[in-house]
Amino acid sequence: MNERRKRILGALVQEYVRSAQPVSSQVLVDRHDLACSPATVRNELSALEESGHVYQPHVSAGRMPTDLGYRVFVDAMAGRYGDDLTADEVEAVQLRYSAVESGLQGLLSETAELVARLTSHVAVVVSPSVRRHRVRRIDLVTIGEEHVLAVVITDRGEVLKRHVRIAGGVSDVDVEAAEEELRASVVGKTAEDARRASAVGGIDVRQGISRTVLTELIGSLDDLEQGPLYHVGTQALLEEPEFEDPVMVRSLVGLLEDGLVLAGVLSDALRRHEVLVRIGAENREDALDHMSVVASTYDAAGAEGVVGLLGPTRMDYARAITTVRLVADELSGSLASTD
Repeated sequence: MNERRKRILGALVQEYVRSAQPVSSQVLVDRHDLACSPATVRNELSALEESGHVYQPHVSAGRMPTDLGYRVFVDAMAGRYGDDLTADEVEAVQLRYSAVESGLQGLLSETAELVARLTSHVAVVVSPSVRRHRVRRIDLVTIGEEHVLAVVITDRGEVLKRHVRIAGGVSDVDVEAAEEELRASVVGKTAEDARRASAVGGIDVRQGISRTVLTELIGSLDDLEQGPLYHVGTQALLEEPEFEDPVMVRSLVGLLEDGLVLAGVLSDALRRHEVLVRIGAENREDALDHMSVVASTYDAAGAEGVVGLLGPTRMDYARAITTVRLVADELSGSLASTD
């Protein structure tokens, strides 16, 4: 994409975020220093539509950005945001974390309220999770014709028991083979280790029983490690024009009510060292097809948590990214000073 086209796309995104209405070429020329005529802008918008970066809801309307258009916009401004909060807003955030008066849980709840207030989106704060439970032992016991009891002992002494249904039935010989296979594959691993190894083929489980139990095992360890989760700002988000559709409202409310799924949406941030931005269909949850996620990790005595937000794809990404990054950094510093 040439520089002129990038400037026009960036101007269109900014206008659409502000107005929530399709943007015409004349508006872009009038409000942005594009150094080209409306006819040239129309031609460039047509090219951007052909490449999938913008679309026109109907013939007489202006254009709107697609998920791909937002992605190009976000990637183009990487490293150049930072002035998207006012000096007073930055100072207020810093002052809030300079003197900690509440315990960890109170501080995390206040953090969610702060992010929601600064962005008018749903703020989500996930408590720090040590994510250090490792499998010390795993035993499988046949229970009836189609069920296996999986007993997992972690290196911290936790005992997890899960009844796992095996479609098609099981035999004692198969269960013994699966138990041996799983012990060789996952003993000594955390849930994250096992998930990553399984995804890239690093865990060689040939038994169908092993694969089924492995999925349950990873989920059980995730449940064990999941700390409290805080979210604030649903009402403000529901007032956005995108949520006039009751189907989107139901999807969002369902997502917010399921803490494990919501934490999973933000879990990718724990694997990254920069702010995570997932736009629309880039998200794995269907409920987020028309929403974006911005998240960053914070540190709490060596354990990591997540500060994030959910909003429509039509969000002020620069402000959202700056807010999440600033709050996560200040929260980390505040928690470090209280150790």
